[in-house]
Amino acid sequence: MAKITAALVKQLREQTGAGMMECKKALTEADGDMDKAIDVLRTRGLAAAQKKQGRATNEGVVAVYTSEDGKLASLLEVNCETDFVARTDKFKDIAAGFAKAVAVADPADIDALKAVEVEGTSVADQLTEAIHIIGENMQLGKFARETLEGNGLIDSYIHGEGNIGVLVSLTCAKPETAANDEFKTLAHDIALQIAAMNPIAIDEASVPADVVEHEKAIYKEQAAESGKPEEIQEKMATGRLKKFFKEVCLVDQVFVKDPDLTIKAYIAKVEKATGDQIAVAAFDRVQLGSEN
Repeated sequence: MAKITAALVKQLREQTGAGMMECKKALTEADGDMDKAIDVLRTRGLAAAQKKQGRATNEGVVAVYTSEDGKLASLLEVNCETDFVARTDKFKDIAAGFAKAVAVADPADIDALKAVEVEGTSVADQLTEAIHIIGENMQLGKFARETLEGNGLIDSYIHGEGNIGVLVSLTCAKPETAANDEFKTLAHDIALQIAAMNPIAIDEASVPADVVEHEKAIYKEQAAESGKPEEIQEKMATGRLKKFFKEVCLVDQVFVKDPDLTIKAYIAKVEKATGDQIAVAAFDRVQLGSEN
């Protein structure tokens, strides 16, 4: 019996795209003969995964994972070739497993995520196996991860068939508030708001400085074209910037389910009902196929 080395397994993986464990089994069956091992994988259909990996992946889902205590959650975009596959429970279950790896390992980027080991097998190998199981090319895309310390909860929302995923972290001062139904409803309503209105920041203070400067420059140019005095131009630009903040800052947006309220006013309403202090600590929004 030939010795099956890690180098042989790696070589077979690179040639076929099959998973590490399947390569090791094939080499064992072929007594270390590379050509025979390739034939074994081809017979099983596993070597076809390599060919599939070059095909376009324009469909998919945003998968979510939330820990039992509600203090850790993640989103992950997983792409495939067809909408038909994206809607299957099998594909969604596989995507959810990869989303859990994001939460548990906290990878810095996609390469780091692929290197994560889950039950002794890397995510990269699991992805190759999934390509074989699903029968389409699959790719890992954007991801987000949130943790919460102290009192509060992380609410998650997946829109439609998985086109948009949202995480929102709400904090409170009293531990009992986290179990309050009004607080839970507030958190979920804010998640829906984020999905629908795509804010870029929690409030005005958290809008990136470069974004503010870019918008301000545009509004100043627009005001200058009006031909009005300089002091009027400044007021016009300032007014347009305030309108911009109301559109892109979460707490300043009009609540989609009640146009008479802003999110800030809605939070204040629940604060009064619970006798507690409530704040949005963080949020993430991942949309299928978008750049951010």
